[in-house]
Amino acid sequence: MKEKKKKSIRILILGASGFLGQALYKELCHYYDTYGTYHTGRIYSDNRHYFHFDMETDDIYDVLEQVQPQIIISSLRGDFQSQVETHEDLSDYVRLSKCKLIFFSSANVFDAFSNYPSYEHDKTLSLSKYGRLKIKIENLLMRLPEQRYIIARLPMVFGSTSPRVKELKAHIEQKAPYEVFPDLVMNVASIDHITRQIHYMINRKRKGIFHMGSYDLVHHDEFVKEMVEKHGYGSVTYKNVYTSNFDRYLAVLPKDNKLPKHLQYSYVDVIDEYSSI
Repeated sequence: MKEKKKKSIRILILGASGFLGQALYKELCHYYDTYGTYHTGRIYSDNRHYFHFDMETDDIYDVLEQVQPQIIISSLRGDFQSQVETHEDLSDYVRLSKCKLIFFSSANVFDAFSNYPSYEHDKTLSLSKYGRLKIKIENLLMRLPEQRYIIARLPMVFGSTSPRVKELKAHIEQKAPYEVFPDLVMNVASIDHITRQIHYMINRKRKGIFHMGSYDLVHHDEFVKEMVEKHGYGSVTYKNVYTSNFDRYLAVLPKDNKLPKHLQYSYVDVIDEYSSI
């Protein structure tokens, strides 16, 4: 059987050695000419589709000149000021080269608002350093023509190898209390669904701001307990952490940029996505 021929679109994933970046690379590499950057990890050093990049010391233009991508996907993590400077350079590159930048943002851009879920064109305001970082980078992108960017805002992301699931598993194994937030109302994201959604957006040339995650809401403590029960871990010690006298929302729901029904999912689908943690 002949190998499936890749499409000519060249994609560069910044942070392709991380949890989200790895999943995106695996989803897209069979269909597009896909490249990625890594910061640490010798396993990538001999891979000609991976380039070493350290935000704090390296110039992103060196990678961009080698790859000459038509689509850049940013899932970078690390020093906040270096992230801002790197995305300033990326914005300049996008403006001059007319490629597209897909940026993963966060529900935390709305963490100053706690009385209701947030939608794509709601005003952003954050009390956290992380949320303010994401807002700053979002504002850089929104100075570009809309067809040149996608801002993908994510709630908490789960999957079989996600950092949150690994943390939960470690607490269970060590019989240590696990913190849950009974007053936090949220939606959640599935790593497998995120990669399929991004693939769809690239294929259909979507643009603008997207709120990605489950279409329904759940309390944080209920979600964690359902996940533990689903995977048969029995009795777990929980530490209830209350941050408010009332329910507070940290949820991003779509209103204007909804994806097709086959790409939508519930929080139960996130729990059912993998067989064990």
